[in-house]
Amino acid sequence: MFHLVQIIVPVSICVVLPAVLVWIVFRSRNNKVNKNAEIVIKAIESNSSIDADKLVAALGTTERTPGQILQLRLLRGCMFTLAGLIVGLIELFFDSPMSYFMFLCSGLLFAVGISYLIVYFVTRNNVDEADEK
Repeated sequence: MFHLVQIIVPVSICVVLPAVLVWIVFRSRNNKVNKNAEIVIKAIESNSSIDADKLVAALGTTERTPGQILQLRLLRGCMFTLAGLIVGLIELFFDSPMSYFMFLCSGLLFAVGISYLIVYFVTRNNVDEADEK
């Protein structure tokens, strides 16, 4: 029984979980597109004074500005870096049987956070220059 659990857990985490996440994201985006299409079709069928082109533009996705993208990078960088530090500190102070896994997660979170912060600091000057023009 224990060997079966050792096989099922990694397979479910590495195969099933990503597949389910992709399916959920695909279904939500597909549902959004279908709802928007229904709204546009009803607006066209009703022959109302609503301009269909403006309605389609209003229902479309809005693009983030470079400043918003930059702020998201800083936020994610701080979150991942602090999460990595916290997981590492918890593992140092509370010894558990999964210490190797916890240190691996800590290093991974910390590395992702630092990479976001590096990208933030590298692209910050470019965004500032683009805003001035």
